[in-house]
Amino acid sequence: MASGQQPIATVYVRNLEERVKPEPLKEALRAIFSDYGNVIDVVAKTNLKAKGQAFVVFDTPESAQAAIDEVQGFELFDKPMHVALARTRSDATVMQTGDEDEFDAHKRRRMAEKDKKKALESAEEQKRLKRPMPGAAAEAGARPAKNARGAGLKSTGAGPAAVVPDEYLPPNRILFVQNLPDDFDKDALTAIFGRFEGFGEVRMVPGRSGIAFVEYETEAGAITAKENTAGMPLKNGEKTMKVTYQRQ
Repeated sequence: MASGQQPIATVYVRNLEERVKPEPLKEALRAIFSDYGNVIDVVAKTNLKAKGQAFVVFDTPESAQAAIDEVQGFELFDKPMHVALARTRSDATVMQTGDEDEFDAHKRRRMAEKDKKKALESAEEQKRLKRPMPGAAAEAGARPAKNARGAGLKSTGAGPAAVVPDEYLPPNRILFVQNLPDDFDKDALTAIFGRFEGFGEVRMVPGRSGIAFVEYETEAGAITAKENTAGMPLKNGEKTMKVTYQRQ
């Protein structure tokens, strides 16, 4: 969500004509929005789920707000644009106003938010797949019982449900940390994860290097820690720390 301390200078644009290629679309958006301030970047989404959407980045929040006030409903390629302030600062804004460390932290938070969203979508999909279809129970009850199988015959029923990838697991209080340098110990991890609210403990895995578990008192603490540490470079960039939620 937008923060009062971090004013947003990016305009989110949707309901764009999906058949227009990204480059002509970006040129058209830049031409329109430049009337309201200095446009430092235009990002047009190309993947299937995000088609018809774009982000226009200004150098000041005032310019972004002026554009929203004036451009709302303006027709581009015969479709009225729907515009609003973006929920977070853009990469271009952070690069312009912050240092390298702030930009790295911003990218980690963005990736963590994306992982969280995918995890929730995956969990909903798993629930949907497990939910019986309407009338399925009644239909099953109406079917005659099958004869018992002979000993040793394999079941032809459905196999186990697909395993959700680590990155898409739903949030919980315990983080699973991977890809650590071999010489990383409990103290080194405590120094990283202990600064987040509700920190409980670091648990190393006996006989295994490169992995650990970090427990928090609340799910909120674990989420904050993951958002700020996932993808963190370690040992002068030789390793990139992978942080996911523990599989339940």
